[in-house]
Amino acid sequence: MDPLIAVEDGLVSGLDVIGEKYENDEIFLPELMMAANTFQTAMGVLEPEINEKGQKRAKKGVVVLGTVKGDIHKIGKDIVTLLFRTGGYEVHDLGEDVDLFTFVEMAKKVNADAIGLSALLTSTLPGQKDVIDALTQDGKREKYIIIVGGGATTPEWAENIGADLYAENAQSAVRKLAQMIENKG
Repeated sequence: MDPLIAVEDGLVSGLDVIGEKYENDEIFLPELMMAANTFQTAMGVLEPEINEKGQKRAKKGVVVLGTVKGDIHKIGKDIVTLLFRTGGYEVHDLGEDVDLFTFVEMAKKVNADAIGLSALLTSTLPGQKDVIDALTQDGKREKYIIIVGGGATTPEWAENIGADLYAENAQSAVRKLAQMIENKG
């Protein structure tokens, strides 16, 4: 069997079903993580064959993401990173406690489509706004889709700071970004 077909028609389709079940509360985070880890393991086996044949998986976009300055929480961000990667995105995970300049510079460097800003603590929410303000001041705000998420964020906060998307969970981040990129294209 063609390894690229196995990925696209088998693994990706299966992960889409798992994502829908998670969004509908039919399964929970442990099952979602098991599915994502299974995908990663399978990709570790199939990717060398795909590369050997000179095939390429279609890249859906480039995402830079991290947890904003002052926040060291990473579990949610790591889940989002994993789901973006399994969803076909090139992801540049900047880690935790990331200053605004690092977000802006990396987005420019890799020609990102989107920037994901995570904040679990209410005290670090201003870090999300600071990144958006820096992009605006630099004249680059419209170049990127800005996604905000994390325990402290709300749809109202996202709207107030000028973010494009609010992600209530990892699966919604992937789904909403895919829709926005599709509508832009």
